Amino acid sequence: MKRRIFIRNSALGAMALSIPAIRSFGNNFSANYHIPKRVLGKTGEKLSVIGFGGIMLNDNPQDFANELVAKAFDLGVNYYDVAPNYGNAQEKLGPALKPYRKNCFLACKTHERDALGAQKNLEESFELLKTDYFDLYQLHALSSVEQVEKAFGPGGAMETVVKAKKEGKIKHVGFSAHSVDAAILAMKNYDFDSILFPINFVCWNSGNFGPQVFEEAKKRGMGILALKAMALTRLEKGEEKLYKNVWYRPIQDEEIMKMALKYTLSKNITAAVPPGKNTLFLKALEFMNDYQPISEIETNKLLTLANSTKPIFMHA
Repeated sequence: MKRRIFIRNSALGAMALSIPAIRSFGNNFSANYHIPKRVLGKTGEKLSVIGFGGIMLNDNPQDFANELVAKAFDLGVNYYDVAPNYGNAQEKLGPALKPYRKNCFLACKTHERDALGAQKNLEESFELLKTDYFDLYQLHALSSVEQVEKAFGPGGAMETVVKAKKEGKIKHVGFSAHSVDAAILAMKNYDFDSILFPINFVCWNSGNFGPQVFEEAKKRGMGILALKAMALTRLEKGEEKLYKNVWYRPIQDEEIMKMALKYTLSKNITAAVPPGKNTLFLKALEFMNDYQPISEIETNKLLTLANSTKPIFMHA
């Protein structure tokens, strides 16, 4: 069978996803379909290897959010991630997830670096997400050493996070980062439970971005959650985004997309969060229908592509 171009030919396609399409999704899956679960570092928590990126609910109707969350939960997704700066995603995810809250792992974040800003984020997130605790709360998108220093300094965001953990409002503490230096420094400053970081075949092999963070997190027994598994490259200057909530160019070739996700999962991470587009999330769930570990041939194909592709993140 010839390679399928997802954007053009997939049944999910690039068109707006409808509620009937969500309801019928998975009807053709095998009877024993299940999403594998992996333990999150030292926490003992078992998460589905495909996570639900709440950003894909941004600017969607509530009934749409309800259907997508219900379908994800029915198919075995128990890991849900969201943040205050994902538009109105929290507002949509809260009511949609409420029926399943006690049986899922909810991760939220703060993009603020000071204690007062983080406290405001935390309280608003509790209200919008219809919950009084988070399974995981994270410093969001640490992008420089300076941001880490501010978050850990006097009056920094970590004061709020640590206090909330002591009060039982947060079970586990983590962070996300888009910088190797920032990630390494953050890990040296606190015994985090998890890290949310780009683990991508192009970044890893052509950008020297990922291996050193991965090794440090593993050494510390942290759970590793992956971003950007299905990303390809940065947008060219003037190039329009394919999807509103995806700032880079995602992989469009279905075969490569599947191999890229397998590559990331082969790193023995806990879970991968697909790009912020609902059809790409469902495609990741579809890949689980006949999931097999990545082969040497598939790995070599990705390495060849990585050598001719500009990574979205690089480390000197």
